[in-house]
Amino acid sequence: WSSDVCSSDLDCERALGRLDRALALVTGPESRGLDRATEIELRIVESGIRRDQGLARAAVVALQLPEITDGRHYAGSARLFYAYADALLDAGREEEAKDWFGRAAAADTHDETDAAERFEDLDEIDFADLDEFADLDEPEEQDEPESPEDAASRVDSA
Repeated sequence: WSSDVCSSDLDCERALGRLDRALALVTGPESRGLDRATEIELRIVESGIRRDQGLARAAVVALQLPEITDGRHYAGSARLFYAYADALLDAGREEEAKDWFGRAAAADTHDETDAAERFEDLDEIDFADLDEFADLDEPEEQDEPESPEDAASRVDSA
């Protein structure tokens, strides 16, 4: 960040619910000419602001950076992949989110995130959904074949 704007200003604006002002800080002239790592952090913040605004798709788009699409890992990949996964999940794209939480977990060599846990949470099978199929696993009860003695006694008693 430049000396004109510090991250606490941004945090304050978001905390006060002044999302438009926070977004202006992130995307305004103060954010130009920064090193790439800082630019990526600002895009992560922008994505969070978009989610706060209820704009889930815009939050995803804010993070569609070359560092997402080129398949290589960078120093901040774990945080970027995690933020992207979280934005995808918020946008209702659960399968893609699970994939990106997995990528974030793989890139997270310093345990910066809980990406592995989030991946596992999305990967769990909901056993309640399987209850409806429980009857399919059990063979239907069938009447035992009648023995010749039983058949004869039934005929005799008739």
